[in-house]
Amino acid sequence: MINEPSPTTPTSSPAGNGWRTFGIVVITMALTLGVGYWAVNAYLFPAAFKPVQLSEKEQQRLDGKLQQLVPSAAPSRLEPEAYSEAGASREIHLSEKELNALLSKNTDLASRLAIDLSENLASAKLLVHLDPDFPFLGGNTIKINAGMELHLQDGRPVATLRGVSVWGVPLPNAWLGNMKNTNLIEEFGQAGGFWQAINDGVEELEIKEGELRIKLKE
Repeated sequence: MINEPSPTTPTSSPAGNGWRTFGIVVITMALTLGVGYWAVNAYLFPAAFKPVQLSEKEQQRLDGKLQQLVPSAAPSRLEPEAYSEAGASREIHLSEKELNALLSKNTDLASRLAIDLSENLASAKLLVHLDPDFPFLGGNTIKINAGMELHLQDGRPVATLRGVSVWGVPLPNAWLGNMKNTNLIEEFGQAGGFWQAINDGVEELEIKEGELRIKLKE
């Protein structure tokens, strides 16, 4: 019996393998560049935030709250009456969505500032457009994140800076004036101005998931 040689499987030529490898490298580079471009634009130079829009029912509820604080329109003719605080509410209660909707309606910050409310923590995202003359990054927009703990302690309001991040990188405490994890109301509450007004005028302060409640002193 004569053994016939078994057929051999044809192999690709070195030139064919080279072109296949080159194609894979090109595709990988294209994908890497595409993902990198998306990451740079999404995280380093993000687009403007989308302003919050309330439904008709939500807007009516917010208008009612604002009416208690600031009347939307003065009456055509004022009637004399004795001053009284009877029945007046000293409480301000707003949701996270209502706060962001107020930014959208009344300021130019709607596309640059977004507020988040969680348990004892108010967080903010802010887009800052750099001056064209700023070194290296001039003309671009950067994203800044910040968090502040807000609650009552021993009957006194507490506002503690938790930190500030730029492009997701937390800034060193020294760059923040060593104010990180410091109760700003206690630190500046006796120096006059905003923090003293908070210290002397707020009786109750509560932040929980999506809600802010403030009660003012008499």
